[in-house]
Amino acid sequence: MAGGTATHSLISGNIMGSLWSRLRGKPCTPYESNLRLKVEASSLRTYPDASVYCESLRFDPEDPKNTTALNPTLVFKVLSPSTDAYDRGLKAMNYRLVKSLKASAFVAKNRPHVEFHVRQPGGDWAIRDVRGMDAAVPLAMIGIELPLSEIYDRVDFNADLPSAEDGPT
Repeated sequence: MAGGTATHSLISGNIMGSLWSRLRGKPCTPYESNLRLKVEASSLRTYPDASVYCESLRFDPEDPKNTTALNPTLVFKVLSPSTDAYDRGLKAMNYRLVKSLKASAFVAKNRPHVEFHVRQPGGDWAIRDVRGMDAAVPLAMIGIELPLSEIYDRVDFNADLPSAEDGPT
């Protein structure tokens, strides 16, 4: 999210750092938010905060610069108050249309909580809430777990709260 808060940036960076260290030497590769995703079934183009690709990148043939990929295995989105409903609603629905996608994670900024959507063997999706600094997101599809203590390392959960001078939210 261009122009995001320091907390948003810190959480996104923490996710990338943890993914990089845990996936070193494994067949899946993490990418940060500059790699755009196109949902072929709906033509939605979006920038996940982090994504993991376990197959060779397939690029959108309509993008001659090869900056738009089509086949993620896993995506992460750090939620913001202004986009929360869209991200967990319409965007999540579009993510589920990506045939290669096995899971999506929606990461709260104001508390240690990840809403984790996982494709089931029959194609249905299950949602699991992972909460608390002692918990970990089980990423069986890429062979790792991601501890919330790493996702939220150095995060001050009060940092992005509006002050009284900011007026109502």
